[in-house]
Amino acid sequence: MTNPGRGQIAPFYVMEVMAAAAEREKAGGDVLHLEVGQPSTGAPAGVIAAAHDALDTDRLGYTAASGIPALRDRLAEHYQARYGVTVDPDRIFVTQGASGACVLSFLAAFDVGARVAVTEPGYPCYRNMLQAFGVDVVGIAVGPETRYQPTPELLAAAGPLDGIVVASPSNPTGTMIGAAELGALVGWCEQHNVRFVADEIYHGISYGHPTPTALASSDNVLVVNSFSKYFSMTGWRLGWMVVPESLSDTVVRLAQNLYISAPTLAQLAAVAAFDCRQELDANLVRYAANREVLLDGLPEIGLTELAPADGAFYVWADVSELTDDSTVLCAQWLDELGVAATPGVDFDPHRGHRYVRFSFSESTEDVTEAVNRLKRWRAGRRGGSTG
Repeated sequence: MTNPGRGQIAPFYVMEVMAAAAEREKAGGDVLHLEVGQPSTGAPAGVIAAAHDALDTDRLGYTAASGIPALRDRLAEHYQARYGVTVDPDRIFVTQGASGACVLSFLAAFDVGARVAVTEPGYPCYRNMLQAFGVDVVGIAVGPETRYQPTPELLAAAGPLDGIVVASPSNPTGTMIGAAELGALVGWCEQHNVRFVADEIYHGISYGHPTPTALASSDNVLVVNSFSKYFSMTGWRLGWMVVPESLSDTVVRLAQNLYISAPTLAQLAAVAAFDCRQELDANLVRYAANREVLLDGLPEIGLTELAPADGAFYVWADVSELTDDSTVLCAQWLDELGVAATPGVDFDPHRGHRYVRFSFSESTEDVTEAVNRLKRWRAGRRGGSTG
């Protein structure tokens, strides 16, 4: 019996870091979680109340594969109110998290053997999913000279392409693409018949920068989003996608066959999420404070090369001052300090050994304590090297 090659993909290393952190906690050790890319808060009160009501009053059966009309209509209102963009609810599909939206997008848009570009560094599951679907993944190295984002020039240099996946704000760098640059990128793709997939999962989480949607540039893009990040509903496993009209029937058939429908309880509850802005925006105040703690504290331990953390809740740090193997360094920090961070090899298979991603979604107290432990560790190393 053989093992199908499409299942032989790289692991999602952050999950392994989380597992190691859980083992430490199980053994009685403390852990400061700077590895987890999820809010430390639960769903807002209005969502919880709506879920309780649904449990008491709704049958909670299957829904249409595209999602309940009330949620799709509310999402269309969201695009009009937030971006001034009119989106037909028939182009909106509610999915099992943004991951489910990525699966549907990739299957609907790309055939086996298609050449699809992803950035390095970038979210590893794009690369891993595309490889599992038989797509030829084209890594595009990005760095500080382009704010860790792709440009038309970089795409042109990559050779013939069938598609590209772009995230703004990005995981792991937190960098964003401005409206003009985003429009130019989408325009280049349309001119060269390259399918544009926009991951906008971190929209709503930014620090003095607007988050333009790719839908403002074209109706031909696919947009992926989620209730996990800004809406603080990670474990509810609910996302959505906006697709070109030409792909709507394809996405419906894929959704029907792959998972029937997104979780009904989560859909019913999520309608209320758009009325919880005050509570959700309070989370942004904490994220902003945590961001400053890291941006101020990391240079004190010698980590001065940091990506611009425009949005999301990550700092991408060059740790080559400390190590040539970030996996070993992160294991050492967890073992010796109880500080969990994610090695960059998850996000960049070629240069990631020089980088670490720090998440600042936890409490300000935890982020501050983590930085203080790193400072003491660094001071000890300096003292040891000169003593």
